[in-house]
Amino acid sequence: MSVYDSQTVAARAKVLGSSTLYEACGLPTAVDPAIRPIWRGAFIAAPAYPLECSPGDNLALHLALERAPKGSVLVVSTGNFIAGYWGEVLTVAAQAAGLVGLVIDGGVRDIQAIETLGFPVFARGVSVKGTIKATAPSVGQPMAFNGAHVAEGDWVVADDDGIVIIPQGEVARTLTAGLARFDKEARLMAALREGHTTVELMGLKRQEEAQ
Repeated sequence: MSVYDSQTVAARAKVLGSSTLYEACGLPTAVDPAIRPIWRGAFIAAPAYPLECSPGDNLALHLALERAPKGSVLVVSTGNFIAGYWGEVLTVAAQAAGLVGLVIDGGVRDIQAIETLGFPVFARGVSVKGTIKATAPSVGQPMAFNGAHVAEGDWVVADDDGIVIIPQGEVARTLTAGLARFDKEARLMAALREGHTTVELMGLKRQEEAQ
């Protein structure tokens, strides 16, 4: 991470947001947009701890709660199988373990309780169906995750716009580029308020001129 410590990364990621960071990074960092916050305003900016659950089996999650470093966000692959892998009990356990969020391509339940606890969760769906605890295919190992790649220590930024996973070695560059993009857009919007147009400012051609 070199230039930025974890607190600085999180603070700047919150200001910039997932969309700006995606554009600034220039890498395939975007996660499937069908994975959404289960309560509006949920936000995550933290190092990833990846794991894989078998369909309908949440044993890997229980193991991860013992192994993941404090300050991590769990990034969970289920093969897109919707079931209630996560609920109020695991949320309380995660908070006690110092974890800061969950991104899962499966389902969760106990939505009202999770929101009341203020724990940010991004999921593909909601399901009342419980899970078994029998197998744990992968805990803490790198994996492909719904359009992106994730390894322990990569940075997850998730908000109402979506989710990006930025490789650990690209975080400093991405934040620097993101801040430059943010400043450029601020100047653009200031000019728009002064009466300029996007066609003018962006050097766009009107349809009749392009023909």
